[in-house]
Amino acid sequence: MSRSLLWAALCALSLVVVAPQGSRAASAYEIDVGVDETLDRFFYSIRGARELAHKSVGILVFPSVVKAGFGFGGEYGEGALRIRGRTVDYYNTLSASVGFQLGVQERSVIIMFMTPEALDQFRATAGWKVGADASVAIVTVGIGGSIDTNKITSPVVGFILDPKGLMYNLTLEGSKISRIRR
Repeated sequence: MSRSLLWAALCALSLVVVAPQGSRAASAYEIDVGVDETLDRFFYSIRGARELAHKSVGILVFPSVVKAGFGFGGEYGEGALRIRGRTVDYYNTLSASVGFQLGVQERSVIIMFMTPEALDQFRATAGWKVGADASVAIVTVGIGGSIDTNKITSPVVGFILDPKGLMYNLTLEGSKISRIRR
């Protein structure tokens, strides 16, 4: 990659990381409030979501993942890992991309760990990369739809929601998730 291309990518990524966060990172309290609101919206808008959450051994929630780009892009968000309904750790998600893209989008990401082994592997890995360290099966359901919890067999499943509760058929591939201190 040429120096100017790398410089442009770093500038675009810095806009994503710095601009949405303002001059400070979210506090643990702010992240937890966002997680509560995101889960409430998820459970309210999708039948079967609460039941699937009860079957999971851990839920990682990023209430606000901001994606921005102008040729080069990136996304950033902070969230919390909950086990048995309690926050046990805080994480960020970060990714960069190259290609035609213009604008800013916000979405919420929910990742459910359905087996103890999948959760243990996630927690033991520093800088867990989706697609490299584990595959995340994205579940797509339209607003007012439902999830058949008996058909979910993947050890890690993910949901991507827009502010209205719709789920996109998008990917988390290439996202790097790292533990942060709060």
